Amino acid sequence: MHIVLLALDGNLPSGLVGLADVFWLAGKASALQPDAPSWPCEVILASLDGRAVTDGRGRPLRVDAALKDIPHADAVLVPGLMPAGDGLPPRNAQTAEAATWLRQQHAHGAWVLGSCSGVFVLGEAGLLNGRRCTTTWWLNDELKHRFPRCDAAWGSALIEDGRVVTAGGPLSWIDLALHTIRVLVGPQAARTAADFAVIDTAPLAQSVYVPPGHVQARDPFLVAAEIAVRSHRAAVPLTPCALAAQLATSERTLHRRLKRLGQAAPKGFIARVQLETARTLLETSRTAVKAVAQNCGWRDEGSFRRAFVRHTGMTPTAYRAWIGKRAGIDR
Repeated sequence: MHIVLLALDGNLPSGLVGLADVFWLAGKASALQPDAPSWPCEVILASLDGRAVTDGRGRPLRVDAALKDIPHADAVLVPGLMPAGDGLPPRNAQTAEAATWLRQQHAHGAWVLGSCSGVFVLGEAGLLNGRRCTTTWWLNDELKHRFPRCDAAWGSALIEDGRVVTAGGPLSWIDLALHTIRVLVGPQAARTAADFAVIDTAPLAQSVYVPPGHVQARDPFLVAAEIAVRSHRAAVPLTPCALAAQLATSERTLHRRLKRLGQAAPKGFIARVQLETARTLLETSRTAVKAVAQNCGWRDEGSFRRAFVRHTGMTPTAYRAWIGKRAGIDR
């Protein structure tokens, strides 16, 4: 089996070289196991033209092959990229060319995996359209803005949907590597590799890392509003008036600013953020539906269930089962 690591100018060096290291360690770990089959994967570091790339810190990095020399891959991994001048993931000729090749490989049966800003290359390939996906939490709004047909989940660590796997922060390439091993070689091989490399097999939700009150996005007011809604618990329902007070503004100004940003009215905005948070919890944990409702700001479970059905077209329990089937796991 062939695992391709996509090398682009501006790649985070830790992501690109680190991926190669994890797969190398997986092969070494397999060789040390009694009666274990030989490591079945060839790992290829490939650039667009086969020439060395310049990593995000300005250093040359040699590769093994050009993309045109790889007719078929079983898995292609895209690590994160340094931001462009505007602080956002780059969108240029090289990402467009890489996206075309990724789209072809996925159509031929390959798994395509991206971490952090590398997820945006998958988006350029059209592979996020209609799919549940994630990226690092501070780029979530940009992902939705740039690829409006994607179904972006804020704060998820890793999501698999139709042989497209996306993961969160700049170091989430570790999660991608283990997931690739799990899919191509098997869960025991992934556990053995994780033990050998002394890394966790289960990625944590990004929400545990988000600094409370951190405001960094295209519109800080919107991020602050979403953080306020996600941080609210159900002892007292969050009203538009209470949200406006937390944001040090009036309810009328809150309504006007949300409308200007293309959002729903405050009541609808609160419900949307709460229900998106609930979806993430249902996808990434075994938390009971009642507890999910309370954790997302709903005091009444019945009201939460009805709102969830209106939002997704299915009950929370059915949604959890549906997500599990799409990812090939039993929740």
